[in-house]
Amino acid sequence: MTRLSGITPSGHVHLGNHLGALRRWATEGGPDDLYFISDLHAMTMPYRPERLRALTRENLAVLLAGGIAPETVFVQSDLAGELGALNWVLECACGYGEAARMIQFKEKGAGQDTARLGLLTYPVLMAADILLQGTTEVPVGVDQNQHVELARTLARRFNGTYGEVFAIPRAVVPRTAAAVRNLSDPARKMAKSAQQHAGVVFALDEPDVVRRKFRRAVTDDLGTVRYAPDEQPAVANLLEILGACGDVSPYAAAEAASTYSELKDAVAEAVIEQLRPVREGARELLDDPAELDRTRQKGAGRAAERARPRLDAALRLAGLR
Repeated sequence: MTRLSGITPSGHVHLGNHLGALRRWATEGGPDDLYFISDLHAMTMPYRPERLRALTRENLAVLLAGGIAPETVFVQSDLAGELGALNWVLECACGYGEAARMIQFKEKGAGQDTARLGLLTYPVLMAADILLQGTTEVPVGVDQNQHVELARTLARRFNGTYGEVFAIPRAVVPRTAAAVRNLSDPARKMAKSAQQHAGVVFALDEPDVVRRKFRRAVTDDLGTVRYAPDEQPAVANLLEILGACGDVSPYAAAEAASTYSELKDAVAEAVIEQLRPVREGARELLDDPAELDRTRQKGAGRAAERARPRLDAALRLAGLR
């Protein structure tokens, strides 16, 4: 079994990314699993090259510092040659209607003359990401399930038309994790793209910054520390974060404080300790660019080595070799 998961460097890695995905990748990943920084996907919307480059390196450092095995991590663009070749083969097997019905394009690009063509075709690139590595399982949320279905369709179509090359992947639902909400507005998820950072805790935030953000977190006027998501969503968010950091239920976490001030302080300190090895390890890697580059090259080499036989077979069967 091979699982493939990725993170797009559209912003800084935040607490929700860490608790919801990266921490599990480090503790639950198997020897054949792969994790990648999907920098090519970040190009579907307007971006600045220097920022993309910096965020890609930062995201890579955070994954490595978070305990994910270095040999399982790579940067997507380091396989640009392999992915580009397979992407073209798959694009020529994909219908326009299949690409145009993808939810991301319908929401962000359909009917807009200024929409980038990559926004339409990147689900095919995602299929190439998946199929190139012989992926059998793709952990995704509901919003990405449609893309895995496209990968399955293209794999079956290629195999049936030209010959068996690709494993047929399936989407799997990740183990349920608390959806970390924005500290300033619990109606919204904590997101890398948030315009205001006051409610978003980033993996590399210094301890004083983390404390300040939690002290300013919204609560309510009830004054009661209890886990009641419907009635007290802001307090529930703090309790879910505290529980996730301590691997206890939010109901148990509620016993750690009797006032909102105590709760905010307790959550802040738990988050600081949770992120400390990530922050310190990532800073060390970013301060040693040569070592980070060597680790990146090794990961890319392993991913390319795994991909090459499958790509060669696909190109041969498609009549290109």
